[in-house]
Amino acid sequence: MAQKTLFDKVWDKHVVKHIEDGPDVLFIDRHFIHEVTSPVAFLGLESRGIGVMYPDRTFATADHNTPTINQHLPVSDPLSANQLKALESNTAKYGISHWGLGHNKNGIVHVVGPENGITLPGMTIVCGDSHTSTHGAFGCIAFGIGTSEVEMVLASQCIMQPKPKKLRITINGKLGKGVTPKDVVLYIISQISASGATGYFAEYAGEVFENMSMEGRMTVCNMSIEMGARGGMIAPDETTFAWLKGREKAPKGADWDKYVEEWKQLKTDEDAVFDLELNYNAEDIEPQITYGTNPGLGIGITKPIPHASEVKDGEASYKKALGYMGFEEGQVLLGQPVDYVFLGSCTNGRIEDFRAFASVVKGRKKAENITAWLVPGSHTVLNQIKEEGIYDILTDAGFDLRQPGCSACLAMNDDKIPAGKLAVSTSNRNFEGRQGPNARTLLASPLVAAAAAVSGVVADPRELL
Repeated sequence: MAQKTLFDKVWDKHVVKHIEDGPDVLFIDRHFIHEVTSPVAFLGLESRGIGVMYPDRTFATADHNTPTINQHLPVSDPLSANQLKALESNTAKYGISHWGLGHNKNGIVHVVGPENGITLPGMTIVCGDSHTSTHGAFGCIAFGIGTSEVEMVLASQCIMQPKPKKLRITINGKLGKGVTPKDVVLYIISQISASGATGYFAEYAGEVFENMSMEGRMTVCNMSIEMGARGGMIAPDETTFAWLKGREKAPKGADWDKYVEEWKQLKTDEDAVFDLELNYNAEDIEPQITYGTNPGLGIGITKPIPHASEVKDGEASYKKALGYMGFEEGQVLLGQPVDYVFLGSCTNGRIEDFRAFASVVKGRKKAENITAWLVPGSHTVLNQIKEEGIYDILTDAGFDLRQPGCSACLAMNDDKIPAGKLAVSTSNRNFEGRQGPNARTLLASPLVAAAAAVSGVVADPRELL
């Protein structure tokens, strides 16, 4: 019998029909929806006079367009208000679970799914959002889909997809001081470029990922999309099971034991073959920061910005990126003045990220030149921040805490970085205008963000830990 990868095992189990020389029809276990990509899909159902096939497999939350202050007030932007209202009425009409603004379980879709046990190992998961790959941290095949595909899944609980090629990224060794999962994934992307994994589904393997927390694994899988991959996944293990046990929608009692036995089989067979293998050493990774306008343009925080001849992007586009950012080849970013710091998003809006940020700012003060937006990924995270005393550390240091939502990750709400301002951001994308028209973004870990927040400049967190 042919040896299978983890990806093969999950994919093959969900194929309803294989189309010769075409895509597979894939059954979808969990479908997450939010206010931005679902209204048109529901209109499509209505125009065809069909319903939602399995309402209990779809879960809705409001996150992209939601304000992160004064959430008890009516949403002022008319487009956002309309989309939020449409989500509320559509979910009510079809009997779909809806955690809207003000709901105690509301938050970013890729934060609330796992923390409520909706995401479980071995599942297929889709959402009209590219960072659905986050859920791959649990050994799931999870990927983003377009609005027409959202409609397809609502109507049939299936999707048509060509099977991607298989990539394994292995990192062994021990990470150094101040090096976080965010640094690991930014390092990988800097090595292979923002398109280096196009056409592949990635599996992350080796000691670094085995020793990573679930929050860390979610951060890595979240940014699989930023290297061009369809998604990324990590085999479930005891860390996964311990994290999931007791969560609201996770199996209970004898069911739990039965599922864990099944989940233990979700790993790549020893002699399984990948289309591409990449190997890195943990010791080569230092805290990372991006300097350009795609996530692949990143460096170790102490290193100079490379010259055009050293990067995979064409010289013209590379120089355009540096021109937009206001940087030069050979420049070192340490000491570069910063205007904004953003902690949050589906990449780094979990409790572990706030613990890391607080570990640097404790006993220090926010730099006067910094505007900081600290945005938890969910109300559950917000409550943990308060229960663990992190809130007091942050407020003592001069920081305010905002309410949950996607916030400044994508400038679809009121949290926009002003034109020309430089932000150190824990989010996932640094494209031109991503955080606001003509805003400039340096992607980094919560530790690097905290170092900037207290020093006012790009700083190496290892010197503050």
